Amino acid sequence: MHTDLATFSGVVHLGDVSLPVIASGEPHAIDERELLIPTGAVTLLHPFADAEFYRHGWNSWSPSGWRRQDDAPLRVYDSPERLLTADDAKNDTPHAHSGAAVGALALPDGEILLLGALGLGAPRVGATASTLWGTLEEDGAEWFLARGPEVEVFARYAQLLAERLGSRGARAGRVWCSWYSFYEELSEGRVRATVADLAGMPFDVVQLDDGWEPVVGDWTANDRFPSGMEATARTITDAGFRAGLWLAPLIALPDSVFARERTELLVHGDDGAPLVAGYNWGGPYYALDTTHPEVIAHLRELFARVVGWGFSYLKLDFMYAGALEGVRSVPVHRERAYRDAVALIRETVGDDVYLLGCGVPIVPSLGVFDGIRVGPDVAAFWDNAERPGDPTGVGARNAFLASIHRAWLRSAIETDPDVVYFRRRRSLLDEPQRQLIEDVATVLGFKSTSDPVAWLLPGEVDELRAWLRRSERVVQEGRYRFRVDGRLVDLSAFIDYEAPVSTMAG
Repeated sequence: MHTDLATFSGVVHLGDVSLPVIASGEPHAIDERELLIPTGAVTLLHPFADAEFYRHGWNSWSPSGWRRQDDAPLRVYDSPERLLTADDAKNDTPHAHSGAAVGALALPDGEILLLGALGLGAPRVGATASTLWGTLEEDGAEWFLARGPEVEVFARYAQLLAERLGSRGARAGRVWCSWYSFYEELSEGRVRATVADLAGMPFDVVQLDDGWEPVVGDWTANDRFPSGMEATARTITDAGFRAGLWLAPLIALPDSVFARERTELLVHGDDGAPLVAGYNWGGPYYALDTTHPEVIAHLRELFARVVGWGFSYLKLDFMYAGALEGVRSVPVHRERAYRDAVALIRETVGDDVYLLGCGVPIVPSLGVFDGIRVGPDVAAFWDNAERPGDPTGVGARNAFLASIHRAWLRSAIETDPDVVYFRRRRSLLDEPQRQLIEDVATVLGFKSTSDPVAWLLPGEVDELRAWLRRSERVVQEGRYRFRVDGRLVDLSAFIDYEAPVSTMAG
């Protein structure tokens, strides 16, 4: 964390609001309501003791949303394993409101006060009843400070992020994904039958998820794909779809050949053992040291091979593991190591391959990924009974809450809130809940489903086809209010945090 002594102590003016500031350098006015503050730690004194605080999560699954300052912070509680997997555990503040990269206070006049970093360095923004503060693990990123209407200020912040880090502009199109129907039970025959049923449906991509590889870390076809992945990609492309594939290229399970035979290529902890990067598949997994020359060569070979098979849409999962603190062969900051690895993948696959990031640190992914997941996994049920109170747990409620609070990212990168269900059988969602996740996907502009045609009734097939074919015009009118082709979509009834949510001026 930045520890240099402040070189500026004074007052900044944002319209008719004056705020005492301590920073590492003198702020520079963009206009009367926007400032740039030099890199380093920054603290502002504010008079808004009872204001709501906007907390932004570090990776795709991390909780994001508004909480009153006298409520418990929005975070992962009582599960160190889940915290490591689904947020920035290193910078977690159990008893204080804070989040990654950007934070904001909702002011009494309906406007907001936003502080956001414009780059890497694991920036953290938090609030107390009297301060709004930002820190960096590594200097480099300037701070953006602004006051104004919520939608406008967040849009301006997204614009500046895109200017600093890049924005690719590619579109995924309409995606069918295997995960929320078949999960790991994939096979060559199942793919062939599913693709045949999808013929004539207005999908652009058919993406195969986890279940094609023998074990995470070893990226070859398992015995359920005897003809190999090139033949499977051809099954998809011959049917007129773009072939998509899931990989988790920056992690390896302990029983993978890679982890057992190439231990020196993993990120290590201070104790000299491979660093545990998170938990899934019934246990821990490790992170690849993407600064090691042999890992660089491995990633180049892997992605050249996958693209050579015929896959041109790649969903890259559990990517945050490449941005954890640990011992690497080259001592670069963790977010830089991550971004360099994704840039290497991008260089290898080329600009025509669509890269969707899942489980990615959000800000370091801008400009290198085409799209990012912005919430936890959705499910055909509302809440997760196995992990009550965990805002990162699988379920439609958690996916909705995180995703809608990241709608402001849409102008910088495609935002994926996860799939929509049209099936009523094999689902525990009631109709308002099902419609909600459809509306969120429409608002965010990313259309995907996992419903096999064989699981749908004729009327549900018609609903899905009509939704895929529509190209709606979306206008945001308030925090949770949108116009979709003139239809009002008000999502506020589903915002069920314990804290009351104030109405945003729009």
